Amino acid sequence: MQKFAARATWTAVALACAGAAAWALWPKPVPADFAAVARGALEVTVEDEGVTRIRDVYTVSAPVTGKLMRAPLRVGDEVVAGDTVVAIIEPTMPAFLDVRTQRVNEAAVEAASAAVALAEAQVRQARSQLDFAEADLRRARELAERQALPERALEKARLDAALAEASLASARATREVRRQELESARARLIQPTEIDSKAAACCIQARSPVSGRVLRVVVESEQVVQAGAPLMELGDPAALEIAVDLLSRDAVRVKEGAAARIESWGGEPALAARVRRIEPSGFTKVSALGIEEQRVKTILDLVDPPERWRRLGHGFRVVARIAVWQGEDVLLVPLGALFRKGDSWAVFAVSGGRARLRTIEIGERNLHAARVVSGLSAGEEVVLHPSDRIQDGTRVARRE
Repeated sequence: MQKFAARATWTAVALACAGAAAWALWPKPVPADFAAVARGALEVTVEDEGVTRIRDVYTVSAPVTGKLMRAPLRVGDEVVAGDTVVAIIEPTMPAFLDVRTQRVNEAAVEAASAAVALAEAQVRQARSQLDFAEADLRRARELAERQALPERALEKARLDAALAEASLASARATREVRRQELESARARLIQPTEIDSKAAACCIQARSPVSGRVLRVVVESEQVVQAGAPLMELGDPAALEIAVDLLSRDAVRVKEGAAARIESWGGEPALAARVRRIEPSGFTKVSALGIEEQRVKTILDLVDPPERWRRLGHGFRVVARIAVWQGEDVLLVPLGALFRKGDSWAVFAVSGGRARLRTIEIGERNLHAARVVSGLSAGEEVVLHPSDRIQDGTRVARRE
């Protein structure tokens, strides 16, 4: 009896040890994060940095060469079109003539004076010819009245008188041209010391062509500037737009009129915008990593009232998100559950406490979710970010 009891005890101990070993070595469920497949709204966007800019920037240039007075305005000052003086320029006095130029101009004056004298002589000659032709015409008329002169001779006298009158008018016009040439030649002889500074106009004032604010003062200190030199940039901050340099592969997905959000502009919430124009030509831009990228400039207009973005100015950095696809009530799967299986997309669907490999077909996707075309149903759970410990049929448990 004692032997039987001892054998039963050892048998119980052996079974207990075997059960403990089996329990210790039995595979435990792999902890994982789960997410549900559900229906909802999906928006696909392209994102890139942009810069705010005033739609029309006016550059005020120097109308003449001269000494520019110190800028009367500062950056940010308000200007009124046609009223605010933005620059004052004192025209430069003409340079002194050297000896050779002086003599050339004096010779030109003498030649112009001789030309005037010649023109005067031509006028006198034309006047004499006209007087003779008119007298001859009077005699011809008297003879024609007595029928002592043929009609052809009378017509010839009239023609000679008309030609003489035209010659006189031409000679007078030539004389006027020669007189003006003489005045021009004399003007080139004027030295700066002969100019009456009080009689000459002191300064030329350049006025603002637009109402708005001063964006940039190109030349601030008093200095001599050449005609056409840029002096100041002006613009209306209320006419603000956003320029975004999109990658060419993203630009082809964007349509004019597409909705957009402006983020990271320094305020909350995001601003509403709309795509106005996609430029038809691209350009090469080198990224911070030294990679050449083909970019396309895309212009956006702000939709929100100006009171919301009044603090934005010219040249501010923003982030633009432009919608390229939108869907309502579509089946969504978290992007973190997707992985590649050959040429297809796959997920681990949770069924009966085990992970089941499921090949699915997806459509549009963004940074958070993808639209399920086939392979999953609403309400199913999938494993997020599956590790290499999870295979088809692996027991899984929700991570606590």
